Amino acid sequence: MTLQLTVAARTDTGRVRRINEDAFLVADVERGALGDAPGAHQFEVGPRGALLAVSDGMGGHKAGEVASALTLASLYRALAGERPPPDSGPVDSDALVERAVKVANRDVYEAALQPGREKMGATLTAVLVDEAGAHIAEIGDSRAYLIRDGAIRQVTHDQSYVQVLLDVGAIAPEEASQSPMRSVILQAMGQKPRVAVALGRLALRWGDCLLLCTDGLSGALAPEELHAVVKSAADLHAACDRLVAIANERGGDDNITVLLAKVSGDLPVPAPGERIEDTFDVLRSFDAPIER
Repeated sequence: MTLQLTVAARTDTGRVRRINEDAFLVADVERGALGDAPGAHQFEVGPRGALLAVSDGMGGHKAGEVASALTLASLYRALAGERPPPDSGPVDSDALVERAVKVANRDVYEAALQPGREKMGATLTAVLVDEAGAHIAEIGDSRAYLIRDGAIRQVTHDQSYVQVLLDVGAIAPEEASQSPMRSVILQAMGQKPRVAVALGRLALRWGDCLLLCTDGLSGALAPEELHAVVKSAADLHAACDRLVAIANERGGDDNITVLLAKVSGDLPVPAPGERIEDTFDVLRSFDAPIER
């Protein structure tokens, strides 16, 4: 089976913050990271899959910058180190991704014990793309969306205080973006020795476009706006530039990161009447009690 990805990404400090604590990663698990040169990368996915990830650091005085970079580097090392060779039989990619996230969390947690890095942490949204589909892991409130056949669907669920209030009907959706609690997340990489990894699995279709972003973008543009920009742009690189520009035009009060990945190759097209929900499974959700 041939699976190809066309990927573009961009990260930007925004107009308010002095330091960019966001980071992104595009890597073939077999061949390593692809770098961050401008423009779109197009490559055939190797037998061990491709890793796409974004991370939003926190902690102050560059500690957040360290946390996000360490999160992604450790995640890749753990995934590359644990993934069996392609001739070893069936692979449980979901379990591999979960273990790699837990290893990365431990690494960030231990690094945060060093003086000057206390309480540093980071969000993580990571997608491993292989022949079995897209395996999605989430810690925090960075997001992953799927754009397919004229529709957009968020395939992560924010692990935030505001999202819990939305889920129980305590606030209306239009109140969420204005809530003073909107930046309070319920878990992050490196904050505790263990994390509860939210997992999802998506069966891919030809032409699928994955959009990963930090809250500097998702807080500035609604899903329908994200979709419209991607749909109208000349290519993925231009779409990334335009999305970042709009977020900055609307204040740019946070770091902004976006990663777009379009899938092609030996994949079926969406079947007539097939919904995104028909091809997406939540394998494990994050449920955290809210202290009152």
